[in-house]
Amino acid sequence: MSRTDRRPRHRLDPDSRRAAILDAAIEAFAVQPYGEVTISSIADAAGASNALVYRYFENKEALYTEVARLAIADLRASQAAALRQLPRGVPLRDRLRATAVVYLDHIASHPDAWAMPMRQPGGEPPAAAELRTRARSTYVEDLARLLEPNDQRRHEYALWGYFGFLDTACLHWVERGCPDNDRWPLIDAALGALEGALGDWAA
Repeated sequence: MSRTDRRPRHRLDPDSRRAAILDAAIEAFAVQPYGEVTISSIADAAGASNALVYRYFENKEALYTEVARLAIADLRASQAAALRQLPRGVPLRDRLRATAVVYLDHIASHPDAWAMPMRQPGGEPPAAAELRTRARSTYVEDLARLLEPNDQRRHEYALWGYFGFLDTACLHWVERGCPDNDRWPLIDAALGALEGALGDWAA
């Protein structure tokens, strides 16, 4: 029986096929909420069949979670690279500013996808939500390592509060269309909130 697919499929090696499926999923989830994206639409965009998608990913939840994992890993790698480029002895505030700049670049590259979990709490699968929770703990640990060692409870709440402030401010920035002129006011407000919560950078 001859195929009636609208788009011809091309033979790819397994790694390339998986990458093509992921690329299609990234594009799909960047513009549509999780619940509106289908495996069929991803397969069609990747030039694959549904069965081929399921060969690489157990279900849509697993595919979405992998997309989220890759985004988190890319952000962490970009922030680490930005820190490595800074000269020795750069003040802590400037180091945090560099990571915040990378974060805003990350958000601006796919604002709707980034904002979706905040706009629609519970709108993404549990595995992805758990992944983001673990990532947030890692961000707090990374920030703690940049600061002076401190076991004050206030210090712990200040670090967690910083990321809450930053994300809420960034969501407002996304709603405004991610204007470039608002980048520095946003970053300075977030850094000021952290400094105020700590009492001092070395508090």
